[in-house]
Amino acid sequence: MLTRSDLSQSLASELVATGRALAEAARRATLSHFRNAGLAADNKLTDGFDPVTVADREAETAMRAVLADRRPDDGILGEEHGVVAGTSGLTWVLDPIDGTRGFISGTPTWGVLIGLQDADGPFYGIIDQPYIGERFEGGLGQAAVSGPHGAQALAVRGGRRLSEATLFSTFPEVGTTEERLAFERVRDRVKLTRYGMDCYAYGLLAAGQVDLVIEAGLNAYDISAPIAVIEAAGGIVTDWQGRPVHEGGQVLAAASAELHGAALKLLQAG
Repeated sequence: MLTRSDLSQSLASELVATGRALAEAARRATLSHFRNAGLAADNKLTDGFDPVTVADREAETAMRAVLADRRPDDGILGEEHGVVAGTSGLTWVLDPIDGTRGFISGTPTWGVLIGLQDADGPFYGIIDQPYIGERFEGGLGQAAVSGPHGAQALAVRGGRRLSEATLFSTFPEVGTTEERLAFERVRDRVKLTRYGMDCYAYGLLAAGQVDLVIEAGLNAYDISAPIAVIEAAGGIVTDWQGRPVHEGGQVLAAASAELHGAALKLLQAG
């Protein structure tokens, strides 16, 4: 059973190449449907709205086909097509479209999430925005973003106090009433709060554009890739108790230990 400590340079290179092949396959599948006036969305919920489209399903199918060809012994955890148990000790965690609400609304803030983890959690990830052509990649020796401005190193920004920070979250209501109140304690102390960016917010944190992302109710496929990308850029990702969060739940991502500690204290203050 492989773990990250067992990886040779040649295997690490193979895994990076596989991650990039997955991202390319998902780009082709998602872009063939993006801003298509005829695109329909099914609702996964009976109470509320959690959309899924043919683009979500086709993108994950395309990525699974890549893995079947290149890494058939690895496990897969995907949002749309479930779990495949592997024998290698490595698992690919796939969210074919993180931000389907944005996708069906035509905004370029959704993304493809590709995480690779062992029993200890994620150690390589990609946050890919196909329409912009922007890719955030971290782990296995990678810490870079490529896109309209070319390729640049990923690095979180430091030296900011909480009162100077920019905070992102997907939904203003965040989660339960208790979780919303905890979030608002942080919101009320930062300089700027923005909403609705889904996984793109984590890419911006890794690229040094924002300082905090706080969310609740996430699944493993929502956060596996962002953890790897942000940690490769020098940031911190935990739950609201400071524990590992690769299985999902309440997420606090921060650009520095100081900001992480300040936000954590407020989240726990209630």
